[in-house]
Amino acid sequence: MSEIASISNISHPNLVKLHGGCIDGPYRVLVYEYLQNNSLAQILLGGEKNRAILSWKSRKEIALGIARALAYIHEEIKPHIVHRDIKLSNILLDQNFTPKLSDFGLSRLFHEDITHLSTGVAGTLGYVAPEYAVSGHLTRKSDVYSFGVLLLEIVSGRTAIDFDVEQGAEFFLVQKAWEMYISKDLMQLMDPMLKGSIISSEEEEEVLRFLKLGLLCVQQKSGLRPYMSKVMKMMLQCDEIENNIHELQISKPGLITNIMDVKIGNRRSSSQSFVRMLSPPFQT
Repeated sequence: MSEIASISNISHPNLVKLHGGCIDGPYRVLVYEYLQNNSLAQILLGGEKNRAILSWKSRKEIALGIARALAYIHEEIKPHIVHRDIKLSNILLDQNFTPKLSDFGLSRLFHEDITHLSTGVAGTLGYVAPEYAVSGHLTRKSDVYSFGVLLLEIVSGRTAIDFDVEQGAEFFLVQKAWEMYISKDLMQLMDPMLKGSIISSEEEEEVLRFLKLGLLCVQQKSGLRPYMSKVMKMMLQCDEIENNIHELQISKPGLITNIMDVKIGNRRSSSQSFVRMLSPPFQT
């Protein structure tokens, strides 16, 4: 019902299209358009052969499509919609690899006079904004944080929570990206599978800009994160002077690494939230 309420009356090239549904006794069915290339999770996490399909141009267009979808639901429609579960497995791809944002089951509607909603925490560990996880206060900047993590994943080919074979331990992609940024080695985070498809200095600059944008979106203070319309302009460099990300001061990212830091709501919502939070980053 939440999904139907959110997207039944809206349409965008980068949102999955809902054709219909059925609510009859125990039956709950939603019918969506068929998307031939499954999810971005399958493409990026399905081995090197699959990742090689996505050139830098393809990844750039996918990232832009997701940004357009979020800018649309955050700022262009009323009431606004906050998705709450932005992750690779919720980005579906059509036959032309056009991205479609899907799974609005956790989404919330925001009317004009609302600055935030207080709600039980839901989402996936590694993607959840720290201020939302700790306080339960949901804003559009919560989705911006998740998009930042997603952007880092798209460029790096790594998961939000990855495993370092040499260190023999898990690490959070956001933290690794920050450490590389501080050491001025951020380009080393680029997916090795991209090296053959980066053919110009302009494309190398785009890769670096997108990585920095990812870090800009996951800053600890939510007020410092840009709105999605601003993110889109910076991705496209619509105003080179205003949107030169290389001249911006990026602050330390926020990160939730301990499940005990997550706000406990009422018994029912907290139970659902903990199931969501403890599930693997790309489990559907």
